[in-house]
Parts: sequence; C-alpha cells; structure tokens
Amino acid sequence: MDIRHPIDTRLQPLLYGTGRIRGLFNGLPSPAIIEMCAYAGFSFVIIDNEHGCADLETTENMLRTARASGIIPVVRCLEHDLPRVLDMGAGAVQIPMVSTAAKARELVSKVRYPRIGQRGSAFSTRSAGYGAFGGMPHTERSNRGISLIVMIETPEGVRNAAEIAAVDGVDAVFIGPNDLSHTMGFDNNWSAPDVENAMERTIRAVTAAGKCAGTVALTHEAEQKYAAWGARYFANVSTSIFTQALRKAAREGDAGSVKIEY
Repeated sequence: MDIRHPIDTRLQPLLYGTGRIRGLFNGLPSPAIIEMCAYAGFSFVIIDNEHGCADLETTENMLRTARASGIIPVVRCLEHDLPRVLDMGAGAVQIPMVSTAAKARELVSKVRYPRIGQRGSAFSTRSAGYGAFGGMPHTERSNRGISLIVMIETPEGVRNAAEIAAVDGVDAVFIGPNDLSHTMGFDNNWSAPDVENAMERTIRAVTAAGKCAGTVALTHEAEQKYAAWGARYFANVSTSIFTQALRKAAREGDAGSVKIEY
C-alpha cells in the first residue's frame, strides 16, 4: 500500500527555485477553507496561528486536509508552539518578528533535530506517522525537508536583513508590511515612501543572499512591484478575499454579478 507521508516537504524546492509562488494566509479554523484554497489553485496556504483562532487539534486537522487535498501547508506560529506544531506534521513554519541573525539561528536549532539542532525527538507523533515512519529516516527527512520562513517586521530586522537571510537553515524571509509600517511609525500606511523603501531594501538584501523573499501582495499590481525587487513568495489573505466577495454580492443590483456554480 502506498501511504502518503504526513510531512509535506514540497515547499523547500519551490523556495530555492526561480518561479513565483502564490498562496494566502488563513486565520479561520476551518478544514473546509483549506480544501477551498487547494481547489482554487493556490500553491500553498498559511495556517495563521499568530492571529487566527484555531486550537492545536484544529490545526492538525487542517494539516491533514491540506495533505489530502494537495495544497502545501505552512503554519505561522509563535516560537513557543514550534515543538507541537512540528510534531503534528507541519512541513513548513513561518515565525513572526525575527529581527536578528542570532534569533534566526535559535529558530533553526528549534526546528532541526540533533545533530543539526536541538529539537526534542519523539516518534509517536503524527509527523512520524505515529511510529510508522520513525527512527533515523524521520529525523533525516525532517532535517532535510522542513522549511523555515522567518518574518522581518521591524526597522532592526530591515537593518539586519542580509545577516538573517545568510543564516544556514533559514529557507525564506517574509516581510510583514503591516507590522513593519506600524513599527516604523506610519500606522498601517504600507505605501508610505519610507516603508516601501525599507521593503525594497529588505527584499533585495534577501535575494542577494541567495534566499527567497516574500511579502503580502493583495493585488496583481503589488505583486508585480515586489517581484521587480526580487520577491517570489506572495501571500494574499483569505478573509480579505471573502469579505470583498460578500460585499460585492450584498450591494444592490450587484449580487447577480457573482457567478456561483453548483
């Protein structure tokens, strides 16, 4: 019997490739939405456990759904949740607010098993197939294939972007424009010239270090602009897409313009 391994390691070669990768953040605790993202054609979905409300059991079920429907799952989580998120089978993790190379190296250590890192080892978890895929093959697959994406969201992170990207074991760097704008003193004005300049400098520094740069791209025009700077990993936001579609459907005389297929 051909059993699909719980850990999806397909993101890493895409991060080291040359093409654009499109996905979206989803903070809603719904496996059905993960399937919808897969069937819509997105390459990846970020299960957002920083700002979303999914508990760990729901997160694991969303990882199962992603594996079954064929979309690559990334889990954005806080550092203290890393051990459990990895044990439940996340093949990629995205960690917010990384401002120094030292913090990036610490995260690498927490994502990798010895002898590379210091992650605690257990083979009874979903990531090891509840023992079916345990032992050194699981350890080696995890160390080789799990992707670590760190997020730069502060002026300090912008200054240290090249050093952060150069850390061995960091596979991509994602610029969080909303938090960056706030920490720079521009509230949520991502289009402020100083914020855009900081984003461009960061993307170019990450790309020059040989790593994949990513950011939020809510429109085709925004993606084109960031791609010109070197970014390849783009994320939209599921709730934003849903809300815009619902608003369009709710407007007088506009509901009929939304095509629904049964």
